[in-house]
Amino acid sequence: MLFSEIIGQHDIKKRLIRTVTEQRIPHAQLFRGPEGVGKLGLAIAYAQYICCENRTEKDSCGVCPSCIKYKKLAHPDLHFVFPVIKPSNKSSVVCDDFIAEFRAQILKSPYFGQNEWYAEISGDAKQGMIYGNESEEILRKLSLKTYESEYKVMIIWLPEKMNSTCSNKLLKILEEPPEKTVFLMVSNEPDKIITTILSRTQHIHIPKLNDSEIIDKLLKNDELDVTEIGAENIARIANGSYLAALAVLNDGDENKVNFERFVMIMRLAWQVGNKKDHASLKTLRKWSDEMASSTIGRERQKNFLNYAQHMTRENFIRNLQQRDLNYLTSYEADFSQRFSPFINERNVEDLMNEFALAEKQIEQNVNAKMIFFDLTLKVIMLLKK
Repeated sequence: MLFSEIIGQHDIKKRLIRTVTEQRIPHAQLFRGPEGVGKLGLAIAYAQYICCENRTEKDSCGVCPSCIKYKKLAHPDLHFVFPVIKPSNKSSVVCDDFIAEFRAQILKSPYFGQNEWYAEISGDAKQGMIYGNESEEILRKLSLKTYESEYKVMIIWLPEKMNSTCSNKLLKILEEPPEKTVFLMVSNEPDKIITTILSRTQHIHIPKLNDSEIIDKLLKNDELDVTEIGAENIARIANGSYLAALAVLNDGDENKVNFERFVMIMRLAWQVGNKKDHASLKTLRKWSDEMASSTIGRERQKNFLNYAQHMTRENFIRNLQQRDLNYLTSYEADFSQRFSPFINERNVEDLMNEFALAEKQIEQNVNAKMIFFDLTLKVIMLLKK
């Protein structure tokens, strides 16, 4: 993968190239930033540049034997670690069990999210994880001599998904790294990584993309049917994430499902709290049971709760009459036109806190049925303020 294939991030690219040309490549780096800004693609392009045999001032050559193998993500000195979902018929699992699918996902597009990845490898909606036995695989791979390049490169996508066993063993490797080994960690939520690992990595903050960069990419993608005006609207709503831009463009995605769930809980909660509608209370109880079901799964539950925080925030901002500060799709804006007055300075902070708390509890594997039923009761009370 070439740097030129990654949207924007020109300053970051220059910084990464400079570490190679000046022969000051840190052994452990953390690419941190929001989802959809090109972190994984940058890490792969950087690894390719490190190993390129005829690199230029701005990019890998793209044609040497090393680059040809990197293009297929099949270079023997390139290793990947990423969260997986353990099949029910297996007692243990490692990333190499899914490496073919992971390569295919990246080659399709380096701009994808964890939910898209989980959907690719499992029909279930469980949380992915980097399991403890993966650390043994990391040690085994790094104990081998380099096959072709001067450096071995290990890219860890979403290190925040490592369980404690894997995290602690990785820490020991980072404290005494093998010679000529580079760790590139790509994180959406670095605050969830243990602090001892964070302290041993050089942090590279990957910023949001500019609207103009997203617009240009959308218009140049032959597979997308979008006008210039449409691209401008999508870029503004995407708020710096190309992945979010694609989600807006594909209107039938999970964003629309979460929107419908949000509309339902808010309408029903308002009717129960303000009209004493007992039928709505029964429907709300049914809604909470459905949200807690295993068919939805914890990753989608967390996605909804994160989306609910987004919608709460956007509805409050809408009351400020600052349209340029709103990031809503057309159908979200239509709903918010009527709903936003109910999100005000008396309840916005508490609503945000309740949705955030529920998301945290889901992450901690607290009973989902209790979480969602308690959440609905809190929302009923808060919408009365």
